[in-house]
Amino acid sequence: MSDSTTIDEKHYKHHSFDLASTVSRYDSECASIWTESTVDSPHPTRSYQVALLFAGFMATFQTIGTNQTYGIFQASPPEFYTSPGSNIVDGPGQYAMAALVGTIGGGLTWSGSIFVSLIISSGCDLRLMCLAGAALMSMGLILASFATKLWQLFITQAILFGIGSSMLYYPMTSLTPRFFDRHRGFAMGIALSGSGAGGLVLAPVTQSLLARFGAPVTLRILGVWNFVVCIPISFVVRRPPGYTPARLSLTLAKKGTFLLQLLASFLQAAGNIIPLYYLTMYSASVLGLSTSTASILLAVNNAVNSVARVLMGLTADYVGRQNTMVGCVLFSSLTVLAFWLNADRGRFLTFVVLYGVGSGGYSALLPTIIAEVFGKEQYSSANAAIYFIRGFGAVFGAPVAGAILGNHDPSEQSELSVAELKTRFNRVAGYDGVLLFVAGVCVVLVRWLDAKAKGKWKWLA
Repeated sequence: MSDSTTIDEKHYKHHSFDLASTVSRYDSECASIWTESTVDSPHPTRSYQVALLFAGFMATFQTIGTNQTYGIFQASPPEFYTSPGSNIVDGPGQYAMAALVGTIGGGLTWSGSIFVSLIISSGCDLRLMCLAGAALMSMGLILASFATKLWQLFITQAILFGIGSSMLYYPMTSLTPRFFDRHRGFAMGIALSGSGAGGLVLAPVTQSLLARFGAPVTLRILGVWNFVVCIPISFVVRRPPGYTPARLSLTLAKKGTFLLQLLASFLQAAGNIIPLYYLTMYSASVLGLSTSTASILLAVNNAVNSVARVLMGLTADYVGRQNTMVGCVLFSSLTVLAFWLNADRGRFLTFVVLYGVGSGGYSALLPTIIAEVFGKEQYSSANAAIYFIRGFGAVFGAPVAGAILGNHDPSEQSELSVAELKTRFNRVAGYDGVLLFVAGVCVVLVRWLDAKAKGKWKWLA
């Protein structure tokens, strides 16, 4: 992965076909964004790169994977936050408030990046910071098991878990590209695919634990598991030479590409999280599926998402990174509007699969597109700012969807109430589709403005 440029050029010239413009176009262009001095001196060993990819995979497995399965905690009877008999006495029927707990936790995972970036720049020991983050995550989950009110969940499962997850997630995902000079995009696809794998594994496991033990014991098990997994991976990450502090310049803040990328990240995060949080509720409450089947559908979505993150990284090598991102966001919007609106079981299953394909590409491509559009000098500041705003989008999306659903009394089940709930979900799907469509328009405009700024339109970009 770390062969010299000179050797690569001789190798390419020896062949009659242009290998650099196909298989390695994405990675070689990304490699030029950072000089060799920013890669750990003189070159990271292959074994360290493998260890770092595994650590990044498991970090996203635990942070994003846990966030993506939160919807199970607010789904349907008997042991969930919004259901009768819940251990959260003021939780039943409070969809918006229950959703806000999960979205704050997920939002802080990203929004905390701007502060974690400053801590990294201060020269702190990254291993200790990751360990502290893992401890806060586990503490948040375990303390949430003793909660009886929604405000207690906000402090524990939202704030403590969210802050801790940012301290683990951001160092792994922001520093990993610095240790790869070739195949950087593919490497990031592998690391970030852990989020989908986490949802694939944790969704059915969480549902099974909830059904057997209830929410309190489930949270304690997840908290202990989190710390056991995160201890070893915390010792893998280290600081690459040449890391620059994240300082947002006025020049960057005035760029149209930057402002549109901020808006796109906000809207895509807001729209992307809604199906993940309400998939299980729609399956159980509207379609009449069992909670175990609903959790399997969430796992299927995450499995497709995980594979899509890797495949989209490879696809970008052939058709361009920004082109691939545009396609992913607009395709996500199309699947919501075409298959979730007024969905029966067959159409909803189609939606679960196709949405997993579209939603995986944006997250996998965003870090490398930030590097491509804004360059090495502004990468750190642009990356931190965009993920900061992305976190606010995650907090915004699901609670508004919950407000559209409104408070619903689960004890008053009838054909009419199910029909009314389906009507409300149609409004949620419409809201979600619009968010993703506008995000897609913003990404298209970023593509156009970036080409204009560079003075040349390229079809493969």
